[in-house]
Amino acid sequence: MIENIKTQPDIKISIKQTFGIDTDMEVDAFSKKSELVPEIDKDYVFDKDTTLAILSGFLHNKKVIVHGYHGTGKSTHITQIAARLNWPCVRINLDSHISRIDLIGKDAISLKDGKQITEFKEGILPWSFQNPVALVFDEYDAGRSDVMFVLQRILESDGYFTLLDKNKVVKQNKYFRLFATANTIGLGDTTGLYTGTQQINQAQLDRWEIVTSLNYLSEEKEMKIILSKNKKLDNPNGKEKISNMIKVASLTRKGFIAGDISTVMSPRTVLNWSYNAEIFNDVGYSFRVTFLNKCDDAEKSIIAEYYQRCFGEDLPESLKNIKI
Repeated sequence: MIENIKTQPDIKISIKQTFGIDTDMEVDAFSKKSELVPEIDKDYVFDKDTTLAILSGFLHNKKVIVHGYHGTGKSTHITQIAARLNWPCVRINLDSHISRIDLIGKDAISLKDGKQITEFKEGILPWSFQNPVALVFDEYDAGRSDVMFVLQRILESDGYFTLLDKNKVVKQNKYFRLFATANTIGLGDTTGLYTGTQQINQAQLDRWEIVTSLNYLSEEKEMKIILSKNKKLDNPNGKEKISNMIKVASLTRKGFIAGDISTVMSPRTVLNWSYNAEIFNDVGYSFRVTFLNKCDDAEKSIIAEYYQRCFGEDLPESLKNIKI
């Protein structure tokens, strides 16, 4: 287990200066960076509503859940805010492999004075609870039932968390913060898009004090992000190429929402496509190796049609203009 964090927020930073949001509010931050602070992406573009919701969680110790479709950058939004606050951040993906023992802890054999002894080793949940850490649960609506009951104890803790396995009550650190991301909002998946998601107990959902949604970016904002990271394309021809790439991505998202395809292009995928187009000097082939090859064979004809509609040409079968 990582050692306890001895520092705490010791400065205030301007939300207007740091995040470009027109407000006089300031938020607590750390002057020094620890090993658990995420790296800053200087070109990251923040969504105003989502940013204010997450910042309110940091500022007022509110439990915040962000929901929205896959690829909208829910988790990244939280971690990039934490990065700018120098706030230690721990992310846990609640997939089917995460169990109650992983979160709470378990008995483990260790050596003490040359003898083997059995002692309880606290898991990541009680450790985070006792430290100035932003704990983020990804895929919150996909958590196992035994895990969700543990999380309910955290949500209703009121400053204390009982470790039943150790017959101990631990006190919440004043600067512990709790966040979660979800593809649905706890009502289950009626669309068939997110296999494995579960309905969330209404009593548990009510304990998330701030709920915000993050949808796909507008074409203008996505263009701004891509060009900020791939500056070689910041010219008329490059902008036209990126615009068509984003239009393809937009069609995949609409097709995903409609249930026509099962794989969606995120802004990160579009960025990788732009990089690969530079490497191979072929937009079509780059599309294949960046996205199409990840897709179900039965859906590739639909996706190829998206490409044809946006670029005005059929998707090439092979690489023609390679210049690596």
